[in-house]
Amino acid sequence: MDSMNLVLASQSPRRKELLSVLGVPFIVVPASIEEIPLPGETPEAFVVRAAREKGMEVASRVSQSVVLSADTVVTIDGEILGKPQDEEEAARMLRKLSGRDHWVYTAVTVINQVRQQTLDGLDRTRVWFHSLSDEQIRDYLRRENVSDKAGAYAIQGYAGVYIPKIEGNYFNVMGLPLPLVHELLCRTLS
Repeated sequence: MDSMNLVLASQSPRRKELLSVLGVPFIVVPASIEEIPLPGETPEAFVVRAAREKGMEVASRVSQSVVLSADTVVTIDGEILGKPQDEEEAARMLRKLSGRDHWVYTAVTVINQVRQQTLDGLDRTRVWFHSLSDEQIRDYLRRENVSDKAGAYAIQGYAGVYIPKIEGNYFNVMGLPLPLVHELLCRTLS
């Protein structure tokens, strides 16, 4: 990547922290798109489209770069749980997740402007939640700012005490599945 910049198309501090683990220098250029599912769109199709739109929006503002973008959603009973608009919606989401399992999907898009190549990938992780009382939910929402977290929780934060088990990639639940990111970057740079 000597002559190209790696650009992270995200303002997420978690994605920035995770990408830094790979040891590759990068710059951050946040994407500016509306993340709204289309009527009838599956969670998988939605996150792939949203990740690609973020990447393309940032790619339109940079040149000679490799742009990496991602989008994450939590789903339960076919419903996409995005970022809560307020504390009431966050509590509703947590009540819905309480005592059940759900899926977390993260799509990653890598756009290599020099090669004019776009690669997409999708990861999914199954997550189990303990049953939560209303008091536990209120306590959790007092402890954590969940306004920027799909499904109103962050597995790496206090919510981790309520998650006894996952099946799949832990980093996917945090918002950036490192094995998938590594694979896509290696494919576009080889």
